[in-house]
Amino acid sequence: MPSESLGYIEGIADTSIIIPVCFKNPLKKSATEFIAKILTLKRRIIIPIPAILGAYHIVTRYLRVSRFDVRKILVEMLQTESPALYPKINVDMAVDSLEMAAIYNIESWDSYLVALAKSLGAKTIFTLDKEMEKVAEVRIETPFHQQLIEEYHKYIKTHVLIRRKREGEKKK
Repeated sequence: MPSESLGYIEGIADTSIIIPVCFKNPLKKSATEFIAKILTLKRRIIIPIPAILGAYHIVTRYLRVSRFDVRKILVEMLQTESPALYPKINVDMAVDSLEMAAIYNIESWDSYLVALAKSLGAKTIFTLDKEMEKVAEVRIETPFHQQLIEEYHKYIKTHVLIRRKREGEKKK
Protein backbone atom coordinates (compact mmCIF):
# COMPACT_ATOMS: atom_id res chain seq x y z
CA MET A 1 0.00 0.00 0.00
CA PRO A 2 1.52 3.34 -1.01
CA SER A 3 0.77 5.13 2.25
CA GLU A 4 2.87 2.57 4.16
CA SER A 5 5.85 2.85 1.82
CA LEU A 6 5.65 6.62 1.51
CA GLY A 7 5.19 7.42 5.18
CA TYR A 8 3.80 10.95 5.51
CA ILE A 9 1.58 11.81 2.54
CA GLU A 10 1.88 15.40 1.35
CA GLY A 11 -1.16 15.28 -0.88
CA ILE A 12 -3.10 13.77 -3.76
CA ALA A 13 -2.59 14.55 -7.47
CA ASP A 14 -5.69 15.27 -9.53
CA THR A 15 -6.20 14.25 -13.15
CA SER A 16 -5.70 17.88 -14.17
CA ILE A 17 -2.04 17.62 -13.13
CA ILE A 18 -1.50 14.55 -15.35
CA ILE A 19 -3.24 15.88 -18.47
CA PRO A 20 -0.51 18.39 -19.48
CA VAL A 21 2.09 15.60 -19.52
CA CYS A 22 0.26 13.88 -22.39
CA PHE A 23 0.79 16.33 -25.25
CA LYS A 24 2.76 19.37 -26.38
CA ASN A 25 1.61 22.50 -24.51
CA PRO A 26 3.08 25.35 -22.42
CA LEU A 27 2.69 23.39 -19.17
CA LYS A 28 4.15 20.07 -20.35
CA LYS A 29 7.72 20.58 -19.10
CA SER A 30 6.66 21.73 -15.62
CA ALA A 31 4.00 19.03 -15.33
CA THR A 32 6.44 16.32 -16.45
CA GLU A 33 8.99 17.47 -13.89
CA PHE A 34 6.35 17.52 -11.15
CA ILE A 35 5.06 14.02 -12.01
CA ALA A 36 8.65 12.72 -12.18
CA LYS A 37 9.26 14.01 -8.64
CA ILE A 38 6.15 12.18 -7.48
CA LEU A 39 6.99 8.89 -9.21
CA THR A 40 10.57 8.95 -7.87
CA LEU A 41 9.29 9.75 -4.37
CA LYS A 42 11.03 13.11 -4.18
CA ARG A 43 7.56 14.40 -3.36
CA ARG A 44 5.25 12.42 -1.05
CA ILE A 45 2.18 12.70 -3.25
CA ILE A 46 -0.25 9.97 -4.25
CA ILE A 47 -1.43 9.55 -7.85
CA PRO A 48 -4.67 7.54 -7.92
CA ILE A 49 -4.49 5.09 -10.83
CA PRO A 50 -8.02 6.08 -11.92
CA ALA A 51 -6.66 9.64 -12.39
CA ILE A 52 -4.38 8.27 -15.11
CA LEU A 53 -7.33 6.58 -16.81
CA GLY A 54 -9.27 9.84 -16.54
CA ALA A 55 -6.39 11.74 -18.15
CA TYR A 56 -6.49 9.35 -21.11
CA HIS A 57 -10.23 9.93 -21.53
CA ILE A 58 -10.01 13.72 -21.35
CA VAL A 59 -6.94 14.11 -23.55
CA THR A 60 -8.14 11.76 -26.29
CA ARG A 61 -11.86 12.54 -26.24
CA TYR A 62 -12.00 16.26 -25.50
CA LEU A 63 -8.57 17.55 -26.51
CA ARG A 64 -8.43 15.22 -29.54
CA VAL A 65 -4.80 14.13 -29.03
CA SER A 66 -3.68 10.88 -30.67
CA ARG A 67 -4.80 7.98 -28.49
CA PHE A 68 -1.62 6.06 -29.32
CA ASP A 69 0.65 8.91 -28.20
CA VAL A 70 -1.32 9.38 -24.99
CA ARG A 71 -1.41 5.62 -24.31
CA LYS A 72 2.38 5.42 -24.65
CA ILE A 73 3.00 8.22 -22.14
CA LEU A 74 0.50 6.96 -19.58
CA VAL A 75 1.58 3.30 -19.87
CA GLU A 76 5.17 4.39 -19.24
CA MET A 77 3.98 6.24 -16.17
CA LEU A 78 2.17 3.15 -14.88
CA GLN A 79 5.09 0.85 -15.69
CA THR A 80 7.28 2.71 -13.23
CA GLU A 81 5.26 0.80 -10.62
CA SER A 82 6.03 3.65 -8.26
CA PRO A 83 4.64 3.33 -4.73
CA ALA A 84 3.06 6.74 -5.41
CA LEU A 85 0.51 5.05 -7.71
CA TYR A 86 -2.55 4.32 -5.61
CA PRO A 87 -4.86 1.54 -6.85
CA LYS A 88 -7.66 1.35 -4.30
CA ILE A 89 -11.20 2.65 -4.29
CA ASN A 90 -13.22 0.86 -1.64
CA VAL A 91 -16.96 0.99 -0.94
CA ASP A 92 -16.64 3.18 2.17
CA MET A 93 -14.56 5.72 0.25
CA ALA A 94 -17.07 5.71 -2.62
CA VAL A 95 -19.92 6.32 -0.16
CA ASP A 96 -17.97 9.17 1.48
CA SER A 97 -17.29 10.58 -1.99
CA LEU A 98 -20.96 10.58 -2.94
CA GLU A 99 -21.92 12.18 0.39
CA MET A 100 -19.40 15.00 -0.13
CA ALA A 101 -20.38 15.43 -3.78
CA ALA A 102 -23.97 16.03 -2.70
CA ILE A 103 -23.09 18.28 0.26
CA TYR A 104 -20.57 20.48 -1.58
CA ASN A 105 -22.21 20.24 -5.02
CA ILE A 106 -18.96 19.10 -6.65
CA GLU A 107 -18.04 16.36 -9.12
CA SER A 108 -17.92 12.86 -7.63
CA TRP A 109 -14.30 12.53 -8.83
CA ASP A 110 -13.34 15.64 -6.87
CA SER A 111 -15.07 14.35 -3.78
CA TYR A 112 -13.23 11.00 -4.20
CA LEU A 113 -9.94 12.90 -4.05
CA VAL A 114 -11.09 14.58 -0.84
CA ALA A 115 -12.15 11.23 0.66
CA LEU A 116 -8.82 9.68 -0.35
CA ALA A 117 -6.88 12.58 1.14
CA LYS A 118 -8.80 12.27 4.40
CA SER A 119 -8.31 8.50 4.55
CA LEU A 120 -4.54 8.86 4.07
CA GLY A 121 -4.15 11.84 6.39
CA ALA A 122 -3.14 14.14 3.52
CA LYS A 123 -4.05 17.80 3.72
CA THR A 124 -3.57 18.94 0.10
CA ILE A 125 -4.96 18.17 -3.33
CA PHE A 126 -2.74 19.24 -6.20
CA THR A 127 -5.00 20.39 -9.02
CA LEU A 128 -5.77 23.03 -11.62
CA ASP A 129 -9.45 22.79 -10.64
CA LYS A 130 -10.54 25.79 -8.58
CA GLU A 131 -13.98 24.24 -7.98
CA MET A 132 -12.61 22.19 -5.07
CA GLU A 133 -11.67 25.29 -3.10
CA LYS A 134 -15.11 25.24 -1.51
CA VAL A 135 -14.30 21.98 0.33
CA ALA A 136 -13.16 22.84 3.84
CA GLU A 137 -11.50 19.48 4.60
CA VAL A 138 -8.53 20.00 2.27
CA ARG A 139 -6.26 22.67 0.92
CA ILE A 140 -6.08 23.13 -2.85
CA GLU A 141 -2.67 23.82 -4.36
CA THR A 142 -1.64 24.42 -7.93
CA PRO A 143 1.99 23.35 -8.33
CA PHE A 144 2.70 25.56 -11.35
CA HIS A 145 3.25 29.28 -11.91
CA GLN A 146 0.04 31.17 -12.64
CA GLN A 147 1.42 32.62 -15.88
CA LEU A 148 2.12 29.11 -17.22
CA ILE A 149 -1.37 28.00 -16.28
CA GLU A 150 -2.87 30.96 -18.12
CA GLU A 151 -0.76 30.16 -21.21
CA TYR A 152 -1.87 26.53 -20.96
CA HIS A 153 -5.57 27.41 -20.79
CA LYS A 154 -5.20 29.80 -23.73
CA TYR A 155 -3.37 27.10 -25.70
CA ILE A 156 -6.10 24.55 -24.93
CA LYS A 157 -8.89 26.91 -26.01
CA THR A 158 -7.12 27.86 -29.23
CA HIS A 159 -5.95 24.39 -30.28
CA VAL A 160 -9.08 22.49 -29.31
CA LEU A 161 -11.22 24.93 -31.29
CA ILE A 162 -8.89 24.59 -34.29
CA ARG A 163 -9.00 20.76 -34.10
CA ARG A 164 -12.77 20.70 -33.80
CA LYS A 165 -13.13 23.08 -36.74
CA ARG A 166 -10.85 20.91 -38.89
CA GLU A 167 -12.77 17.78 -37.92
CA GLY A 168 -16.04 19.50 -38.77
CA GLU A 169 -14.70 20.52 -42.18
CA LYS A 170 -13.54 16.95 -42.89
CA LYS A 171 -17.04 15.61 -42.17
CA LYS A 172 -18.62 17.95 -44.76
